[in-house]
Amino acid sequence: MYDHETREQAVALLRQGVTNRVVAERLSVPRGTVGWWRYEDRKRRGETFKRPHDCPRCADHPFDRSAYAYLLGLYLGDGHIISKPKQHHLSIFCADAWPGLIQEAEDAMRKVMAMPNVKRRQKTGCVEVKSYTQHWTCMFPQHGKGKKHDRPIILEPWQQRIVDAHPWKFLRGLIHSDGCRVTNWATRTVAGQHKRYEYPRYFFTNMSTDILRLYTDTLDRVGVEWKPARQSRRAQNISVARKDSVALMDQHIGPKY
Repeated sequence: MYDHETREQAVALLRQGVTNRVVAERLSVPRGTVGWWRYEDRKRRGETFKRPHDCPRCADHPFDRSAYAYLLGLYLGDGHIISKPKQHHLSIFCADAWPGLIQEAEDAMRKVMAMPNVKRRQKTGCVEVKSYTQHWTCMFPQHGKGKKHDRPIILEPWQQRIVDAHPWKFLRGLIHSDGCRVTNWATRTVAGQHKRYEYPRYFFTNMSTDILRLYTDTLDRVGVEWKPARQSRRAQNISVARKDSVALMDQHIGPKY
């Protein structure tokens, strides 16, 4: 369908580093055709294709450690990685009710690795924020078969150093995934009259004892008092209710938005 001159022009541009999309638009050729020409040209020259990446672990690439601490919290709560021969992506699930959280999750992915494509997929009641690259398994070595609460979740030393340097970002990610800030109330009888008292409280709920330990250890590190609350089915609740500790959480985390 295309003459030899058009094909040679496309190949020349591709060898200069021009992307498939730009070549396709410039020459009015379908992007799939340009991709096939690129593949055939590499095959003739015996060139092995290696997809470019900016993985901090593999390429010693600088990255935003504060954003990573937040993203780690999101991943341990409401995230997972799909890792197959032809499909690799990190997914974070965010409720529709919190558009700011959705944007913050997407921003964190881009700050940790800017090159992978990031998309949003609308699902029932939530948005799946997805970033495509096989190198997310490098950044989250906790990835494995089965559910997180059925396997050990232990941070590697380099991850623990990041959490130690940015504990509030890590806690923020955990709260934004499996936590909440609520207003509790109680009644007391004062001078024969029932009075209602309201007070804010933070909850974190998870089924993994390892993730719960990471949460409570980090709370201890920043001086927040906590206690176990009533269990919900198989999950364990961690409560922060003391006034000074709630104020500290409000200063650094606050309600979802």
